[in-house]
Amino acid sequence: MAKVRKFVLFAGVIGAGLCFTGMAKAQNPSSYYIEDPRTFYAGVLVGGNFSQVDGDNYAGYHKVGLNVGGIVYTHLAEHLAVSLEILFSQKGAKGNQEQMANANAFMINKYQTTLNYAEIPIQLCYFDKRRSHFGGGLSYSQLISVKETATTTPTYTDDFEKYPFKKSDLNFVIGGNLHLWKGLFFNLRFQYSLISIRNDIPPGFGDRGQQFNNMWTARVMYLF
Repeated sequence: MAKVRKFVLFAGVIGAGLCFTGMAKAQNPSSYYIEDPRTFYAGVLVGGNFSQVDGDNYAGYHKVGLNVGGIVYTHLAEHLAVSLEILFSQKGAKGNQEQMANANAFMINKYQTTLNYAEIPIQLCYFDKRRSHFGGGLSYSQLISVKETATTTPTYTDDFEKYPFKKSDLNFVIGGNLHLWKGLFFNLRFQYSLISIRNDIPPGFGDRGQQFNNMWTARVMYLF
């Protein structure tokens, strides 16, 4: 948890710096991207992840987590830009529906996994004349911390730490940003792991040899 707090503090400092810079530039309406194109422009992102882990016997995007950070765009052409984000992103899985474990060994009453990542997505984006834009690319994540818990009948006695998640995750990313007002946008994104996040699954908690992050994200973004 100390690592999580340090990362959130770091993201907050970056966000505060971006806000201060944006406030200074916002006094001149012509400083926005469309009216006065720049090579670089930046913003802040705040929203939530709706995720599941494929391969854990549970289906549905029931795990809700934070997705916060900053974004920088590099202007390439009239309608093209490359974006780079630095995020704190919570992924994982959640299941409250009772189900029998593999091989009928025990009943799973509740199950939850929280995976905290420092994430860096890079995308190629296309802008229309109204500033709305869409894009796709890749996202690299570094695992900060893990919390995996389960309530079972009878009590599950194995140790989840014997089945660690990988320290990194690589996803493909696709999404769109709808322009709402001035620098404000609504963002919807889908991403999925290109490589497994865990190969050795705790007995009874999965029917596949590998697990993958599967996630939707909804956020608001403000570009300065």
